[in-house]
Amino acid sequence: MKNIFKIALISIVCGSTFASNSAVNNVILNEVTTLDTSPKGFNTDPKKKNTTLNDKNATDIFIENDTDSYLALQLINVASGNIGTGYRSGGTTTAGFDCSGLMYSTFKKFDITLPRSSHEMAEVGLEITPENAKKGDLIFFINRGQQRINHVGMIVEVNGGEIKFIHSSTNGGVIISSLKESYYERTFKQINRIIE
Repeated sequence: MKNIFKIALISIVCGSTFASNSAVNNVILNEVTTLDTSPKGFNTDPKKKNTTLNDKNATDIFIENDTDSYLALQLINVASGNIGTGYRSGGTTTAGFDCSGLMYSTFKKFDITLPRSSHEMAEVGLEITPENAKKGDLIFFINRGQQRINHVGMIVEVNGGEIKFIHSSTNGGVIISSLKESYYERTFKQINRIIE
């Protein structure tokens, strides 16, 4: 889709450089709209449907309220693109992520460098209460009888008393879980705000 749009723009600017004569008159941008790339420009024939560019799609992010940070929503979008990716100890790529690797690589895409381990990440930012949690905050756990933090996720939804977070689980890979699940409720340690 993006390549078709780029070709359409280049064709308009360059006067159909990629097509000899008028071989390419219309480039389909999506199922319902077309862009006329003829030298005359946009369609002016009143019998034809007006040309519009539909710039909305399923992956658009809408800020629902003033408490949602645009950067937080972008971070969630990037992390969510990895849902279904398997778990890999030490992993920071789509070949497999561990929990801190998912957070590290997600934030790194926005030039935010976090420490590489979950217990070091827990020392970054401002610790906040669950009642003040927001999308984009990091959530930390101590599990499997450990003495220090050894699991991290990122909050993707706060709805009343329920907090949902994305993380890479040893059993399920990259998934979204709820703090209301008994395992996570029992192993929960803290929430840190990394971005404002």
